[in-house]
Amino acid sequence: MPAKKPHGLAKSIGHVFSNQNQLEQALTHPSARTAKFRKGGKRVHENERLEFLGDRVLGLVIAEWLMELFPDGNEGELAQKLNALVRKETCADIARQVELDRYILVGNTERGGGVHKRTAVLGDAMESVIAAIYLDGGYAAAQDVIRRLWQGHMEAVGTVLRDPKTVLQEWAQGRGLAAPTYKVVSQSGPDHNPKFEIDVEVEGLEGETGCGGTKRGAEQNAAEKLLQSQSIKR
Repeated sequence: MPAKKPHGLAKSIGHVFSNQNQLEQALTHPSARTAKFRKGGKRVHENERLEFLGDRVLGLVIAEWLMELFPDGNEGELAQKLNALVRKETCADIARQVELDRYILVGNTERGGGVHKRTAVLGDAMESVIAAIYLDGGYAAAQDVIRRLWQGHMEAVGTVLRDPKTVLQEWAQGRGLAAPTYKVVSQSGPDHNPKFEIDVEVEGLEGETGCGGTKRGAEQNAAEKLLQSQSIKR
Protein backbone atom coordinates (compact mmCIF):
# COMPACT_ATOMS: atom_id res chain seq x y z
CA MET A 1 0.00 0.00 0.00
CA PRO A 2 1.47 3.40 -0.97
CA ALA A 3 2.05 6.13 1.60
CA LYS A 4 -0.98 8.20 2.53
CA LYS A 5 -1.19 11.93 1.83
CA PRO A 6 0.30 13.87 4.77
CA HIS A 7 -2.84 15.89 5.57
CA GLY A 8 -3.99 13.35 8.13
CA LEU A 9 -0.62 13.38 9.86
CA ALA A 10 -0.67 17.17 10.17
CA LYS A 11 -3.98 16.82 12.00
CA SER A 12 -2.61 14.10 14.30
CA ILE A 13 0.42 16.11 15.36
CA GLY A 14 -1.58 19.31 15.69
CA HIS A 15 0.26 21.64 13.35
CA VAL A 16 -1.14 23.18 10.17
CA PHE A 17 1.70 23.68 7.70
CA SER A 18 1.87 26.87 5.69
CA ASN A 19 4.52 25.20 3.54
CA GLN A 20 3.42 21.64 2.80
CA ASN A 21 6.74 20.95 1.07
CA GLN A 22 8.47 20.99 4.44
CA LEU A 23 6.34 18.11 5.67
CA GLU A 24 6.70 16.21 2.39
CA GLN A 25 10.48 16.43 2.64
CA ALA A 26 10.39 15.28 6.27
CA LEU A 27 8.51 12.17 5.21
CA THR A 28 10.78 11.31 2.27
CA HIS A 29 13.10 8.40 3.04
CA PRO A 30 16.37 8.24 1.02
CA SER A 31 15.06 5.16 -0.79
CA ALA A 32 12.35 7.33 -2.41
CA ARG A 33 14.76 9.29 -4.60
CA THR A 34 12.87 9.57 -7.88
CA ALA A 35 12.14 12.21 -10.49
CA LYS A 36 9.13 13.18 -8.39
CA PHE A 37 11.46 14.82 -5.92
CA ARG A 38 13.32 16.97 -8.43
CA LYS A 39 12.56 20.61 -9.11
CA GLY A 40 14.25 22.65 -11.79
CA GLY A 41 16.73 19.84 -12.44
CA LYS A 42 17.92 19.91 -8.84
CA ARG A 43 17.11 17.12 -6.38
CA VAL A 44 15.08 18.08 -3.34
CA HIS A 45 16.83 16.62 -0.32
CA GLU A 46 15.20 13.74 1.50
CA ASN A 47 14.73 13.85 5.26
CA GLU A 48 18.33 13.21 6.37
CA ARG A 49 19.13 16.93 6.63
CA LEU A 50 15.92 17.61 8.54
CA GLU A 51 16.68 14.72 10.87
CA PHE A 52 19.94 16.47 11.83
CA LEU A 53 18.08 19.67 12.73
CA GLY A 54 15.12 17.96 14.39
CA ASP A 55 17.39 16.07 16.77
CA ARG A 56 18.78 19.40 18.05
CA VAL A 57 15.37 21.06 18.32
CA LEU A 58 13.98 18.09 20.25
CA GLY A 59 16.96 18.08 22.60
CA LEU A 60 16.60 21.78 23.39
CA VAL A 61 12.85 21.58 24.03
CA ILE A 62 13.21 18.53 26.27
CA ALA A 63 16.20 19.99 28.16
CA GLU A 64 14.31 23.22 28.84
CA TRP A 65 11.24 21.24 29.95
CA LEU A 66 13.30 19.10 32.33
CA MET A 67 14.81 22.21 33.90
CA GLU A 68 11.29 23.43 34.64
CA LEU A 69 9.96 20.15 36.03
CA PHE A 70 13.02 19.12 38.06
CA PRO A 71 14.47 22.33 39.57
CA ASP A 72 16.49 20.34 42.11
CA GLY A 73 17.82 17.75 39.65
CA ASN A 74 21.58 17.66 39.17
CA GLU A 75 23.29 17.50 35.79
CA GLY A 76 23.66 13.72 35.84
CA GLU A 77 20.00 13.11 36.69
CA LEU A 78 18.80 15.55 34.06
CA ALA A 79 21.11 14.01 31.44
CA GLN A 80 19.71 10.53 32.12
CA LYS A 81 16.16 11.74 31.72
CA LEU A 82 17.08 13.66 28.57
CA ASN A 83 18.72 10.61 27.01
CA ALA A 84 15.65 8.49 27.75
CA LEU A 85 13.33 11.03 26.15
CA VAL A 86 15.27 11.80 22.96
CA ARG A 87 16.66 8.36 22.09
CA LYS A 88 15.62 6.75 18.83
CA GLU A 89 13.33 4.20 20.48
CA THR A 90 11.30 6.94 22.18
CA CYS A 91 11.01 8.94 18.96
CA ALA A 92 9.85 5.78 17.19
CA ASP A 93 7.26 5.14 19.91
CA ILE A 94 5.85 8.63 19.42
CA ALA A 95 5.87 8.03 15.65
CA ARG A 96 3.80 4.88 16.12
CA GLN A 97 1.29 6.77 18.26
CA VAL A 98 0.58 9.16 15.38
CA GLU A 99 0.80 6.32 12.80
CA LEU A 100 3.71 8.00 11.06
CA ASP A 101 4.58 4.80 9.17
CA ARG A 102 1.46 5.29 7.04
CA TYR A 103 2.87 8.53 5.63
CA ILE A 104 6.59 7.81 5.11
CA LEU A 105 7.59 7.81 1.44
CA VAL A 106 9.94 4.92 0.66
CA GLY A 107 10.90 3.05 -2.49
CA ASN A 108 8.51 0.35 -3.69
CA THR A 109 10.94 -2.44 -2.86
CA GLU A 110 11.61 -1.02 0.61
CA ARG A 111 7.92 -0.62 1.37
CA GLY A 112 7.33 -4.25 0.48
CA GLY A 113 10.04 -5.16 2.98
CA GLY A 114 8.47 -3.07 5.73
CA VAL A 115 11.34 -0.56 5.96
CA HIS A 116 8.92 2.22 6.94
CA LYS A 117 8.01 0.30 10.11
CA ARG A 118 11.57 -0.06 11.42
CA THR A 119 12.40 1.66 14.69
CA ALA A 120 15.37 3.53 13.22
CA VAL A 121 13.39 4.77 10.21
CA LEU A 122 10.44 5.84 12.35
CA GLY A 123 12.71 7.61 14.83
CA ASP A 124 14.53 9.47 12.07
CA ALA A 125 11.25 10.50 10.44
CA MET A 126 9.87 11.78 13.74
CA GLU A 127 12.94 13.98 14.20
CA SER A 128 12.56 15.20 10.62
CA VAL A 129 8.93 16.13 11.20
CA ILE A 130 9.96 18.13 14.27
CA ALA A 131 12.46 20.03 12.12
CA ALA A 132 9.77 20.67 9.51
CA ILE A 133 7.47 22.12 12.17
CA TYR A 134 10.31 24.30 13.49
CA LEU A 135 11.13 25.65 10.03
CA ASP A 136 7.47 26.19 9.20
CA GLY A 137 6.21 27.70 12.45
CA GLY A 138 9.23 28.53 14.59
CA TYR A 139 10.42 27.34 17.99
CA ALA A 140 7.09 27.92 19.76
CA ALA A 141 5.25 25.69 17.28
CA ALA A 142 7.82 22.89 17.66
CA GLN A 143 7.75 23.23 21.43
CA ASP A 144 3.96 22.98 21.51
CA VAL A 145 3.89 19.79 19.43
CA ILE A 146 6.75 18.15 21.35
CA ARG A 147 5.25 18.89 24.75
CA ARG A 148 1.90 17.46 23.69
CA LEU A 149 3.27 14.30 22.08
CA TRP A 150 5.92 13.64 24.74
CA GLN A 151 3.68 14.36 27.75
CA GLY A 152 3.17 10.72 28.69
CA HIS A 153 6.86 9.90 28.39
CA MET A 154 7.79 12.96 30.45
CA GLU A 155 5.43 11.90 33.22
CA ALA A 156 6.91 8.40 33.20
CA VAL A 157 10.54 9.51 33.22
CA GLY A 158 10.13 11.13 36.63
CA THR A 159 9.83 7.69 38.19
CA VAL A 160 12.19 5.77 35.91
CA LEU A 161 15.10 4.15 37.69
CA ARG A 162 18.61 4.48 36.37
CA ASP A 163 19.59 2.77 33.16
CA PRO A 164 20.43 -0.91 34.01
CA LYS A 165 23.48 -1.04 31.70
CA THR A 166 24.94 2.03 33.40
CA VAL A 167 24.25 0.66 36.87
CA LEU A 168 25.85 -2.68 36.02
CA GLN A 169 28.94 -1.04 34.54
CA GLU A 170 29.36 1.26 37.55
CA TRP A 171 28.93 -1.70 39.90
CA ALA A 172 31.61 -3.70 38.07
CA GLN A 173 34.04 -0.79 37.88
CA GLY A 174 33.52 -0.04 41.56
CA ARG A 175 34.86 -3.51 42.33
CA GLY A 176 37.82 -3.28 39.99
CA LEU A 177 36.25 -5.59 37.40
CA ALA A 178 36.29 -5.23 33.64
CA ALA A 179 33.26 -3.64 32.02
CA PRO A 180 30.36 -6.03 31.23
CA THR A 181 30.50 -7.68 27.81
CA TYR A 182 27.48 -8.19 25.55
CA LYS A 183 27.21 -10.81 22.82
CA VAL A 184 24.44 -11.37 20.29
CA VAL A 185 23.15 -14.94 20.68
CA SER A 186 20.49 -14.84 17.99
CA GLN A 187 18.44 -12.58 15.74
CA SER A 188 15.08 -13.63 14.35
CA GLY A 189 11.92 -12.19 12.86
CA PRO A 190 11.39 -9.97 9.79
CA ASP A 191 13.50 -6.87 9.22
CA HIS A 192 10.71 -4.54 10.29
CA ASN A 193 10.05 -6.44 13.52
CA PRO A 194 13.26 -8.18 14.62
CA LYS A 195 13.93 -9.97 17.89
CA PHE A 196 17.37 -10.08 19.49
CA GLU A 197 18.76 -12.35 22.20
CA ILE A 198 21.92 -11.02 23.85
CA ASP A 199 24.11 -12.44 26.61
CA VAL A 200 25.76 -10.25 29.24
CA GLU A 201 28.74 -11.42 31.27
CA VAL A 202 30.64 -9.93 34.19
CA GLU A 203 33.80 -11.48 35.57
CA GLY A 204 33.00 -13.89 38.39
CA LEU A 205 29.23 -13.88 37.82
CA GLU A 206 26.89 -16.19 35.99
CA GLY A 207 25.70 -14.49 32.81
CA GLU A 208 22.14 -13.68 31.79
CA THR A 209 20.31 -13.51 28.46
CA GLY A 210 18.00 -10.66 27.51
CA CYS A 211 15.48 -10.22 24.68
CA GLY A 212 14.26 -7.16 22.83
CA GLY A 213 13.18 -5.66 19.54
CA THR A 214 16.50 -3.79 19.26
CA LYS A 215 20.04 -4.65 20.30
CA ARG A 216 19.96 -1.88 22.87
CA GLY A 217 16.68 -3.13 24.30
CA ALA A 218 17.98 -6.70 24.57
CA GLU A 219 21.18 -5.48 26.27
CA GLN A 220 19.14 -3.47 28.77
CA ASN A 221 16.96 -6.49 29.48
CA ALA A 222 20.01 -8.71 30.01
CA ALA A 223 21.61 -6.16 32.33
CA GLU A 224 18.38 -5.83 34.30
CA LYS A 225 18.19 -9.61 34.76
CA LEU A 226 21.78 -9.74 36.02
CA LEU A 227 21.13 -6.90 38.46
CA GLN A 228 18.12 -8.76 39.81
CA SER A 229 19.90 -12.10 40.05
CA GLN A 230 22.70 -10.48 42.08
CA SER A 231 20.33 -8.29 44.13
CA ILE A 232 22.19 -5.18 42.95
CA LYS A 233 20.22 -2.07 43.82
CA ARG A 234 19.57 0.58 41.18
